[in-house]
Amino acid sequence: MGENTNMIKPPVEVAYREELEALINTDTAKKPMNWKMSPQAVRTFILGGDKPVVYNGKEYYIRKKYLGNDTLVERCIVTLAGNRGLMLVGEPGTAKTMLSELLSAAISGTSTNTIQGTAGTTEDMMKYSWNYALLLEKGPVREALVPAPLYIGMSQGIITRFEEITRTPAEIQDSLISILSDKVLNVPELNEDGFVFAKQGFNVIGTANTRDKGVNEMSSALKRRFNFETVFPIREAALEKQIIINEVEKLAGENGIELSPDEKVAELLASTYHELREGVSSMGHQIDKPSAVMSTAEAVSVYYQSMMSAYYYGDGTISMDMLVQNLVGAIVKENRDDLEKVKGYFNTVVKDKSNKEGGLWSRYYEARRWLK
Repeated sequence: MGENTNMIKPPVEVAYREELEALINTDTAKKPMNWKMSPQAVRTFILGGDKPVVYNGKEYYIRKKYLGNDTLVERCIVTLAGNRGLMLVGEPGTAKTMLSELLSAAISGTSTNTIQGTAGTTEDMMKYSWNYALLLEKGPVREALVPAPLYIGMSQGIITRFEEITRTPAEIQDSLISILSDKVLNVPELNEDGFVFAKQGFNVIGTANTRDKGVNEMSSALKRRFNFETVFPIREAALEKQIIINEVEKLAGENGIELSPDEKVAELLASTYHELREGVSSMGHQIDKPSAVMSTAEAVSVYYQSMMSAYYYGDGTISMDMLVQNLVGAIVKENRDDLEKVKGYFNTVVKDKSNKEGGLWSRYYEARRWLK
């Protein structure tokens, strides 16, 4: 039994512990100060390697974990090696969080030093707070201080992840400016001992959804402290299909679901999401694009929910009825008007593919009765 047996979602450094250990202990390239491994090894961990890594007499095949733009990953690594903050922006569900977790685990050995941005995020959630029992007993001493992610990142020389930064009030965001510029955090209650100087290796990886643009727009001063990288949705249906299969296999393994993904169903679902997102079908039909987020992450969720139903209530075969029901639930949760656009897609694209290809597409078309 592995150490991640009882975890719903093991952190990256737990899920890939053996790969990380093998890469760290066989890495001979130059490393930035306080990094666990070199930029080359970080790239290999995220994008996979052509040759196995041999460690303690065992071969480790490092598979590709981020199925996106390889060049973007390389630019991210270089940004962090140069001590610039990294900001990943893009549509929801484009694997920004996953990429930030992979980078943090490879560089710092942990991906859990995280601030989750919300409307209720405060400075003490980011920097530090106090154990009030000790504060009353001993006054403002370091023993009474409770470190938060920025304090931890600076004092240990590791990466702090800041998720959905634009959900955070602007005045809270701007408290990052001096930290990113001067690499020092001031704890005024501790008087002359109240300065935490960032150790080598400290950095911030932020993520922001473009759909949150204007909610709490980042100030130009804060933007200047980051290198921005835009993570675009997957543009190839074949790659989207592979991501669905990979992620569903991982989810099934973590939750003891003894089923393997059906490649044909994954291909059909990837095609649906790709065509609805792009507004044009592979057969040349123009499609009204739903306002909903047609992300690959949502496609994974739709497939996995359908697989769970097949596992617990069926014979293990994914039903097109259940797939369509889950698809409708995912798309219309934000805007009921999107249902008409999905109906239009079924009455044109799916109908034509049903007539041309039959089989699975015919059963998919027949399941349109759930579009209500």
